[in-house]
Amino acid sequence: MLKKDHPLARKEDALALGRAALVEKIARWTEKADKADTAIPALSLRRYAAPTEPANYLHEPSICLSVQGAKRVLLGEDVYRYDAHHFLISSVDLPVVAQVLEASREKPYLGLMLKLDKRVIAQLMVDSNLPLPRGGQATRGIAVSEVSLPLLNAFQRLIDLLDAPGDIAILFPLVEREILYRLLMGEQGPRLRQIGGTGSQSHQVARAIDWLKGNFIRPLRVDELAAYARMSPSTFHHHFRALTAMSPLQFQKSLRLHEARRLMLIEHQDAATAAFQVGYESPSQFSREYNRLFGAPPLRDIRILQQSAAGDRV
Repeated sequence: MLKKDHPLARKEDALALGRAALVEKIARWTEKADKADTAIPALSLRRYAAPTEPANYLHEPSICLSVQGAKRVLLGEDVYRYDAHHFLISSVDLPVVAQVLEASREKPYLGLMLKLDKRVIAQLMVDSNLPLPRGGQATRGIAVSEVSLPLLNAFQRLIDLLDAPGDIAILFPLVEREILYRLLMGEQGPRLRQIGGTGSQSHQVARAIDWLKGNFIRPLRVDELAAYARMSPSTFHHHFRALTAMSPLQFQKSLRLHEARRLMLIEHQDAATAAFQVGYESPSQFSREYNRLFGAPPLRDIRILQQSAAGDRV
């Protein structure tokens, strides 16, 4: 057992105090709304009073902290678990399945998500004289790392800005740069540099993902998408799968189905209309693929979501 004055013991004490402070801050901001968007557009806070069922969604480039409780994210066959001692980072948009594992009314799951701005990352690399990647193999666009004390302290300052909304416009960019700098200089730095710097395989695939997000309704021609990414079709397919754990066609299909789900749930479209609007020509094929991804046919799935939302408001 370490003595109290041992450097490692002091570090652990400081980390525990930092986590406790974040627990208190997030608990206060989520007291009336379990899913709280904030005055900082890139920052959202979460609270869950019980473990959740697995949920499909499109995970944006972001860093996620669980300051209390634990969560699991699945990408293909890969599993990423993070808790109060670890953070999750994703460098590209990825269709994932997520589930809160540890939560209770007495000790709810408390977490935050900060969206990553690739332009800020790229500028910070230039300002910090960090080497720009040239070439290199694409790696998974998601990972888990240990939370450091400087990173924890930076997130405390970030949430403190919510108490001073007039300061956000000036101070948020400074705190954001500090957080991104800590990430760039840490274990996940090479992953972010691959996305922030031009010329790498990951950056080229990320460009293709951005194109797919804006054009998923159109028929997918992988050769043309590979040319857009400035890669040969075989190289593009290999690196796309390395980054996202799926093929370009599977990725497009996931984008279509998530958008159709949003159209039915938020804009109250019927299944056939939503299917055609996202690019499907066959409602029956749409229903089969929707059922395969979300675990229920469109109408039943939307009904379950609506009932769940109604229950949350009670």
